[in-house]
Amino acid sequence: MATKDPTAVERANLLNMAKLSIKGLIESALSFGRTLDSDYPPLQQFFVVMEHCLKHGLKVRKSFLSYNKTIWGPLELVEKLYPEAEEIGASVRDLPGLKTPLGRARAWLRLALMQKKMADYLRCLIIQRDLLSEFYEYHALMMEEEGAVIVGLLVGLNVIDANLCVKGEDLDSQVGVIDFSMYLKNEEDIGNKERNVQITAILDQKNYVEELNRQLNSTVSSLHSRVDSLEKSNTKLIEELAIAKNNIIKLQEENHQLRSENKLILMKTQQQLEVTKVDVETELQTYKHSRQGLDEMYNEARRQLRDESQLRQDVENELAVQVSMKHEIELAMKLLEKDIHEKQDTLIGLRQQLEEVKAINIEMYQKLQGSEDGLKEKNEIIARLEEKTNNITLAMRQLEQSDSDLLTQTRTIAMSLVKCASSDTQDQYKLVKDISF
Repeated sequence: MATKDPTAVERANLLNMAKLSIKGLIESALSFGRTLDSDYPPLQQFFVVMEHCLKHGLKVRKSFLSYNKTIWGPLELVEKLYPEAEEIGASVRDLPGLKTPLGRARAWLRLALMQKKMADYLRCLIIQRDLLSEFYEYHALMMEEEGAVIVGLLVGLNVIDANLCVKGEDLDSQVGVIDFSMYLKNEEDIGNKERNVQITAILDQKNYVEELNRQLNSTVSSLHSRVDSLEKSNTKLIEELAIAKNNIIKLQEENHQLRSENKLILMKTQQQLEVTKVDVETELQTYKHSRQGLDEMYNEARRQLRDESQLRQDVENELAVQVSMKHEIELAMKLLEKDIHEKQDTLIGLRQQLEEVKAINIEMYQKLQGSEDGLKEKNEIIARLEEKTNNITLAMRQLEQSDSDLLTQTRTIAMSLVKCASSDTQDQYKLVKDISF
């Protein structure tokens, strides 16, 4: 027969022990009928079995003094994966008297059982196998299917009410030994099947109630979150309402300012309307005067019509001609007004051109003044140069005259020498002649 893997056998044994301890704890707790304390033997055996299950396949870590093999490392990791576990971790660290990591882990298991969240915490832990691989070997119970089965069995412990005093217990020095005698069957267990059926029914009812309680707690937490979100939205709405009120006040002030400005504009427009009314009245008076003249002419025409009834049709024709002439005159007046406006526009353009020409003339005048100043300076320089040239020419003339005087003097001296040297030798005479000429 093929030999089985010893690690698989260990996992199976631990799984069976966990099943027996959890089942026995639930049955005994329901038969016990009250809240469990730390001295209850099935509860103590449950913690021992859980400690052995968590220790299975745990990697040995080297410390400064010795080798360390503790379950506190993976349990401490639950805080990072499950935010609600931060409270239990903080309370375990604050407990006095705990000196070893194993004691902290035992306290953590007891507090998790009292909170009825041990299954939830360990479920979050076994899901993250990549993180668990830092603490466990690949064949460990928590890395295999047996760990998931044990976590599923731990859900049934939520029906148990435990009141454990963690502060008074010496969790560091306890020795965890599994008592197998508690799980061996006897005749009394066989005879109490009916009682077990009643216990299971009560257990189912309690599980149902606990599940309802958990659902109600989740709904309450969701309602709390909704209330928080509504409060936040309410605060935001209050802030927005305050901002809107400030904006309304500013708009009212701006409206008041605009109304005052409107009143001023109305006053100005009324003044302008009064001025225009005066102008219109003067124009009406002039029109009336002109109309009176026209009425007189019309009366005279009527008198002429009465007097000259025979020439009525001719006068009517003349009136029609006059009307047409009047229209033509009005058209001529309109054309004249257009011409006047065009001429005014051309005059404005000519004025602008004149201003531009004036500006150009001023610039040219300034440039001419600058050029005249330059010419004056250049004429002065030329005059100075002419004076210098005149002085130089006078000096040259004086020099030439002095040279001519010197030549005449030398010639006279030479002639005198020639005359004196006539009695001398012929060679001396030639020398004196050469010097003189």
